[in-house]
Amino acid sequence: MPTILVLNGPNLNLLGTREPATYGSTTLADVEALCKAAGQKLGFAVECRQSNHEGVLIDALHEAGRGYKAGGVAGVVFNAGAYTHSSVALHDAIRAIEVPVIEVHISNVHARESFRHHSWLSPVAAGIIVGFGVDGYVMAIEALARKSAAKG
Repeated sequence: MPTILVLNGPNLNLLGTREPATYGSTTLADVEALCKAAGQKLGFAVECRQSNHEGVLIDALHEAGRGYKAGGVAGVVFNAGAYTHSSVALHDAIRAIEVPVIEVHISNVHARESFRHHSWLSPVAAGIIVGFGVDGYVMAIEALARKSAAKG
């Protein structure tokens, strides 16, 4: 069974308690369960990881790249949190691995502070889902499943 990696960046471990007016009351554990159920319905295993450390996220992307080349990984759903707006290193890692990566944001970053309007990840992402709450994760998994089926 192919795997989809769901990767969450800094502060997403605080979902459910951090700024619920912006991010909702759903916890990271809830998001992970939602993603695993969505993947299972589509015939994919879902592996979930979260880190507040940029290097750990880069290592996870590199690992996904090796898995993709070996045929075991279908893609990555990535909510990089604030690193979206600051990390050229994550941009370079996504570009290097040649894996379909769907950038996800729970809130509509374009309706928030101006510094959140720029993403270093968007130019190298296969797609972007913004502002649909935690449902964006499911949308991204569905998109990766369709992309994987089209790849054959």
